[in-house]
Amino acid sequence: MHSLNERQRQAVLHIETPALVLAGAGSGKTRVITEKIAYLIRKCDVKAHNIYALTFTNKSAKEMKERVTKLLKDENTKGLNVSTFHNLGLNIIRQEYKALGYKSTFSIMDATDSGQILKELMLKQTVDPEVLDGVQWDISSWKNDRVSPQQALEQAEDAAGQARAILYAAYQKQLRAYNSVDFDDLIGLPVKLFSENPEALERWQNKVRYLLVDEYQDTNASQYALVKYLVGIQARFTVVGDDDQSIYAWRGAQPENLALLQTDFPALKLIKLEQNYRSSNRILQSANQLISNNPHLFEKKLWSEMGMGDPLRVIACANENQEAERVVSEIIVHKFKTRCKNSDYAILYRGNHQSRLIERALREQNIQYVISGGKSFFDHAEIKDVMSYLRLIVNPDDDAAFLRIVNTPRREIGASTLEKLATYATGRDISLFDASQEFGLTTILSEKALKRVQHFGQQLLGWAQKADTAEGEEVTSFVRQLIENIEYDNWIHENSSTPKAAEKRINNIRELTTWIERIINKAKEEDGEDKRLETIVTHMMLMDMMERNESEKDHDMVSLMTLHASKGLEFPHVFLIGMEEEMLPHKQNMESPGLEEERRLAYVGITRAQRTMTMTYATKRRKYGEDMTCDPSRFLEELPAECLKWEGKPGVVISKEEQMDTGNAHLANLKSFLKKD
Repeated sequence: MHSLNERQRQAVLHIETPALVLAGAGSGKTRVITEKIAYLIRKCDVKAHNIYALTFTNKSAKEMKERVTKLLKDENTKGLNVSTFHNLGLNIIRQEYKALGYKSTFSIMDATDSGQILKELMLKQTVDPEVLDGVQWDISSWKNDRVSPQQALEQAEDAAGQARAILYAAYQKQLRAYNSVDFDDLIGLPVKLFSENPEALERWQNKVRYLLVDEYQDTNASQYALVKYLVGIQARFTVVGDDDQSIYAWRGAQPENLALLQTDFPALKLIKLEQNYRSSNRILQSANQLISNNPHLFEKKLWSEMGMGDPLRVIACANENQEAERVVSEIIVHKFKTRCKNSDYAILYRGNHQSRLIERALREQNIQYVISGGKSFFDHAEIKDVMSYLRLIVNPDDDAAFLRIVNTPRREIGASTLEKLATYATGRDISLFDASQEFGLTTILSEKALKRVQHFGQQLLGWAQKADTAEGEEVTSFVRQLIENIEYDNWIHENSSTPKAAEKRINNIRELTTWIERIINKAKEEDGEDKRLETIVTHMMLMDMMERNESEKDHDMVSLMTLHASKGLEFPHVFLIGMEEEMLPHKQNMESPGLEEERRLAYVGITRAQRTMTMTYATKRRKYGEDMTCDPSRFLEELPAECLKWEGKPGVVISKEEQMDTGNAHLANLKSFLKKD
């Protein structure tokens, strides 16, 4: 703790009253949280298992836990609860499922499953499908804002709103019938439980003796309510946040939760962390001046002891193609001059579509790159298939999983058979699996179809019985045996375009089973626990949802990512492309409060840079099949002129010849460097 600055030390030592640590970009907030956990265990006699630390990504939670363990060395950290909000919610539901009216084998529906349920429910509603467009997003927003289906119906302003609210109610009913929860329920259900069940609330408040929350500005209404319930009247907590980095309003984040804390907890202590350990002062001065154009509840100014640093560069390009070529050319020349690695560079942008031309330019120069938020491991069809088998085995009521694998590999159970089965199940208000075992099916299915459906149901029952008795290493053996029994490898070979593609898919399945084995071994080593299949399946489903946009930067590659994905990261050299009106700020957010969030996005982008920051814009960009003139982003004008170095001022016409000369000059520079070398 001796190396903490005065403000950081104050944040660590303050435990008498609740604390809000307003932590600017690069100010060491994670260190404050980890040091505080260590302090609570060492000096305040708080047991590790009574400390809960919450963040928003598995990656952050893992890093935090590793840092605390390293700090405490040989001291007892067993039982320390460092997790995401959703992981904590899942643990609460697991322990309180009876009080919530669920069976222990409940499933977690991902966005695809939820979408499928809604699609089926929509077919039953005699409403124009366009009226229900985006209803999945609406339901998520309602849940995050703690709005029940009944309240949504009461608040509906027209027939379209009523139709959406009715669909919300039907969706919730269907989830219940499947003994399933969706991602938003992982927070909503614990909040509902605590609001209605004083005994459960007391149990959890006794467990949570001290709560720490990272990235508090990203909490939504449900997450804020969960925190309030858990800390109770004792209010032993520290939250860390930065209203200037609140960029997730589109998914329900409410930066005003920072202000709400002062109302709900009058004894709240405010501590500001303003010393930045990441960037040069020119970068910080630019970021400070930009964000000062937003209204603020809490004022702060970042500063650094790392010197002034290089000016921020602004480069005007003739069009989007020249922009991509110029950025890649800049990286080649800079890399050669400084001997930097590819991984020292990041190219940031407002929208995913902007990466296409950059990718092409990087490929043409044989520069390796990684796109953050690429295809998830769980998005592969073969992984979805095996996971659906496992989900259905631990929860036979999971109709989405049933429909995915009932004919994979092929069992000759046709669409008309499934339609009749689904109609029968809906009429009886039971799951597809339960329906497959009922005598009543004999009246609606042919003998051949009935035999196939019943055979699959019996297979599933047998697998479920075996899985129910399997623990620890037996679970891995069970999964491998299941894949072998259904002859899934043969199915892949028969349905892949090439033998090489088939082998790649089979390797993905091997990776899945190896991962299950690692989860089991780790639980045995750390807690002496023999994991069961149902626990592993819910864990993996949550990992899928949480890690879709988390990428590991293990290789020497240039990083390409959206501004949203860049939050929390840092790079020595950053390029922010597309600094134009209607691009950043985005055309849909040109007015308040959207404009303020766009400014925060630009602020996040600038504060990712450690040593150099380069911003580019195109004077013309192809839109709707024609070249359209673009105006530089207003955010460029809001930056301090003395910190910037412009190449191509606004209003100055840049000919194609000049642009080509600039690009050729860069390549000529590189060739001359190579000759000298």
